[in-house]
Amino acid sequence: MSDESLVAFRSPEVIQAATSRLLIVDVQEKLLPAMPDSARLLAGCRLLLGAAGVFQVPICVTEQYPQGLGATVGELAALCPPAVIKQEFSSWPSLKWPAAGEDASGRFQVVIAGLETHVCVLQTAFDLQSAGYRVFIVADAVASRRDSDRDRALERMQTTGITIVTAESVVFEWCERSDRPEFKALAKLVKDRPL
Repeated sequence: MSDESLVAFRSPEVIQAATSRLLIVDVQEKLLPAMPDSARLLAGCRLLLGAAGVFQVPICVTEQYPQGLGATVGELAALCPPAVIKQEFSSWPSLKWPAAGEDASGRFQVVIAGLETHVCVLQTAFDLQSAGYRVFIVADAVASRRDSDRDRALERMQTTGITIVTAESVVFEWCERSDRPEFKALAKLVKDRPL
């Protein structure tokens, strides 16, 4: 089966490298220290960014009011294109992407990680869903200052058809098979990720 026919064959529930984008929302210098378990979030984001590079998944990063909240944290910024600056809590208006059905690239899936789950991540996810995108929230790569806000936001998004996933499930779905040459690079990224 060719790569093109495999893409056509796969369920839209399977996140494919050829049909997805990675969006990292507001992982900024002055926000991150306020998050519980920020090391987990950073490890998840690093894994996603590394695998996106391996599988040529387009990466977009946003920053909310960087004059006050700082830039994207350095260890992630080194792996990312320049950030899209935004004032709205939702990233959607600043991304300037076409609606999913009008996107000639065929990238109708968006994998989202970042801060804060109940504010910018949630509003971005709902707006992308409304624009026709299939949205996946990476549970181990999102955070809120209070776990209760994060947990309620994940539950709320899931009840509306947004899929909650983990970083490792995303990158193995991008890989699809163990005999690909990229699998070795992916295996190293997974192995180097702290548990």
